[in-house]
Amino acid sequence: MPALLLTPLLVFLLAFFVLPFGVMLYESLYLSLVQNPAGSAMTFANYTKAFGDAFYLRVLLQTVALGVAVTALALVLGYPVAYFLARTRSRRRHVLLFLVISPLVVSIVIRSYGWMVLLGRAGTVNTLLQALGLVERPLPLMYNWFGVVVALTHVLLPFMILTLASVIEGIPESLEDTAAVLGAGWWSRFRHVILPLSMEGVGAGVTLVFMLTIGSFVSILLLGGSDTLVLPLLIYQQITLLNNNFAAALGMLLLVLSVVLLYAQARIFRVRGAA
Repeated sequence: MPALLLTPLLVFLLAFFVLPFGVMLYESLYLSLVQNPAGSAMTFANYTKAFGDAFYLRVLLQTVALGVAVTALALVLGYPVAYFLARTRSRRRHVLLFLVISPLVVSIVIRSYGWMVLLGRAGTVNTLLQALGLVERPLPLMYNWFGVVVALTHVLLPFMILTLASVIEGIPESLEDTAAVLGAGWWSRFRHVILPLSMEGVGAGVTLVFMLTIGSFVSILLLGGSDTLVLPLLIYQQITLLNNNFAAALGMLLLVLSVVLLYAQARIFRVRGAA
């Protein structure tokens, strides 16, 4: 009887997760009519093309590099905030928590447009820098990797903070107090007590932010330039060119990259935390 309760969930997963990915895998193993109007048998030509062309390899590396940059920045900025939220006794903690999650209730399009207003050549940042005499000409803060990294970090930072805060909150404060009584300074307590015990949260936050970054589309489309090409944008381009089969192959590569990351997170962080 308990197994029957899982039936709706299993049907949902099969219909909206397993089946679509199965169709995508099937499509990726054939050439599109644009490439071969006569049709073709099953082939790995789409994957060979993705790994054999320097252009597509560069796009893949750019996607990974963007994920690493945004994830690292979100971790550096988010960890102190998460620690403060987990340890503060202030009555305004709920207000601070609301400020952290408030960007999530705003559409990503609106947030991206907000960064366009701030980072544009005639935007708020450049206007302020010129007014203060710090720069003579507007800085190129948008339509490049800088603008994309800043916007994505802002979009995804709440996920890192909330994930870390939930784990740090579960670490007993008595452990820090004991280390302090034994003479450990703040840095020593952080390095030997807080950080090791929060590694599971670090792993979960890093995995979540990285996966969301490599799958981002809107912010990169609005704030990126001609050089900021990543896999989601490349997939969109291939679909507009009616090259759906190659787009499916690129989608499978993105899926495999996410699965590998999940496996690594499970092996590295959860196993270490359990040990």
